[in-house]
Amino acid sequence: MDGNRRTTISKADTDEGIGEFWDNHDFTDFDDDAPDVVFEVSFAVPVEVELFSAIEREARKRGVAVETLVNLWLQQKLIEQA
Repeated sequence: MDGNRRTTISKADTDEGIGEFWDNHDFTDFDDDAPDVVFEVSFAVPVEVELFSAIEREARKRGVAVETLVNLWLQQKLIEQA
């Protein structure tokens, strides 16, 4: 860390000082001005190479991304199973 800088909350000027501060404090005590953050969680699922290649071909034919096609098909299958 730059020796001339201090962090906004902890006022620490070393990495060790920052660590010590957060070892003894909770962020929720300081989050009044923290903006809400929206994020998306994604997962990776192993797919056989041949199957993935076939899905890629089908997605290209339809003019959509592989992810879009897989999500569409999975949603349709879940609806069928319900």
